[in-house]
Amino acid sequence: MAVDTVSQSAVAAPKPGVPTLRVSHVSVRLGDRLALRDVDFEIAAGSLVGLIGPNGSGKSTLIRSALGVIPIASGSIEIEGRPISESRDRFGFLPQRQHLDLDMPLRARDVVMMGRLRHSGWLKPPSKNDRDVVDWALEQVGLSDRRNSSIGEMSFGQQQRVFFARALAQEGALLFLDEPMNGVDPTTQELFLDLLGRLHERGTTIIMATHDLNQAACVCDYLCVLNQRLVAYGPVGETLTDDVLHAAYGGHIHFLQPSPESAGHVQVLEDLHHHDDDAHTPHSDHLHSARLV
Repeated sequence: MAVDTVSQSAVAAPKPGVPTLRVSHVSVRLGDRLALRDVDFEIAAGSLVGLIGPNGSGKSTLIRSALGVIPIASGSIEIEGRPISESRDRFGFLPQRQHLDLDMPLRARDVVMMGRLRHSGWLKPPSKNDRDVVDWALEQVGLSDRRNSSIGEMSFGQQQRVFFARALAQEGALLFLDEPMNGVDPTTQELFLDLLGRLHERGTTIIMATHDLNQAACVCDYLCVLNQRLVAYGPVGETLTDDVLHAAYGGHIHFLQPSPESAGHVQVLEDLHHHDDDAHTPHSDHLHSARLV
């Protein structure tokens, strides 16, 4: 039987006044290219932060650096006041999906159980609590009835739900999401947005990289705008502005002031992509209308 809530360790509050994530003057090199330059900001506990910026701006690089996957050239990153090396049990991670070989004979529950390895270890069999958390995570993404289905036989949207469930099973107080809704069907996108709202209400700190400014404006409390450097960080209404967008996206993005008929909305004509930071693909323009709340 699935558990109703995550364990207390997943949402335990940090010490008073200590930000969940502190990025202190971080620079990162990828080969001979400076991917991030002197990025400095902090995220308070319980925030839902949208990480936005054009291709090559460093969104995925920042997440991977915070995970300890990519080394930092200078500066430091702390999670709840501790260095990354001492904080690997405090976050969950949903990576960006691109090219994956899913021909392995793994069931959905096997994939989600991988999120429990930090708790159970590699050699110990899953405990009852591990199985309960896996059942809970699959329930959250609407796949309780597909727990024994082969991951390779599922649709892209269903596979992404399984990987989201794996991130939930890690039981992190900080959840990193790298383009979680990239390419998924509308039903899965709606489910994810509802799930993000519930996690946010429960106090999970969420950092979500997204190419969709409309989505970021409607869902997030704060925006972190990158273009190899920190362009802006703050509440949506203060960061989704003409000056900030032009500083981040240059001539590839246009900000249209709200009209009387669309009070409360902003429109953004944007040149964005559904690919990793290092991808290089032809530009395509999209018009979005975002309600600022």
